[in-house]
Amino acid sequence: MAFDTLRLDRAPNGVVTLTLARPEKKNAINRTMFDELLAVFREVNDSTSDRVLVVTGAGDAFCSGADLGQRGEDTRHPTQRLHWVGDIALALHRIQKPCIAKVNGVAAGAGMNLALGCDLIVASDTARFTEIFAKRGLSIDFGGSWLLPRLIGLHRAKELAFFADIVSAKEAAELGLVNRVVPAAQLDAFVDDWANRLAAGAPIALAMTKRLLTNSFATSMDEALEAEGLAQSVNFYSEDTVEAIKAFLEKREPKFKGR
Repeated sequence: MAFDTLRLDRAPNGVVTLTLARPEKKNAINRTMFDELLAVFREVNDSTSDRVLVVTGAGDAFCSGADLGQRGEDTRHPTQRLHWVGDIALALHRIQKPCIAKVNGVAAGAGMNLALGCDLIVASDTARFTEIFAKRGLSIDFGGSWLLPRLIGLHRAKELAFFADIVSAKEAAELGLVNRVVPAAQLDAFVDDWANRLAAGAPIALAMTKRLLTNSFATSMDEALEAEGLAQSVNFYSEDTVEAIKAFLEKREPKFKGR
């Protein structure tokens, strides 16, 4: 599939790198990019060969948010438009494979929440984050109202959303917004290492672990244990678990096939 606003690169080991490619606009998301993001998220989720998704931005920015300059070109009713944006956030949320946000610069508004919607966030030391909505006369969207409090707590989430201040990479790490902050020159290598390690993992087990953790805030301990038991019963009958045990006994690295 050819894209106008994205670059999609697939490595032989199943690592998919999605690059937002509007560097002249700091990778602001216009209508075309929203449509293309939706297509990519669904495609990666459905693929049997894709193992890990890495999301990043071209140039010196991750994503500056929605392109408000094109707002007047969208003739749909606002409610219809926002349901469409919500569908895209949900498509990212529903990807069963591990997703890594590689944040190389500013991540603002929907761009920040695009990063938060991934499972892991690695930021360069020059990255910056802001829930810019309030300064644009808007309320938080693209899943931020759900994601932010779960990551940093309700009161800190309200502080970031109300004031729309810019948070440095160091501050983001202290708040718990990101997993790692690394020097800009080391960002690619660090993310490559994480992505390759995940791509070598057991796809079924990783997918179920992701689901268990994501659902944990909405379940009781009883429900969580029941879900864990069901997940493990699937694992024990998979070829991957047989391969993992065999590899352990043979003192070698396992080769997982996702079945």
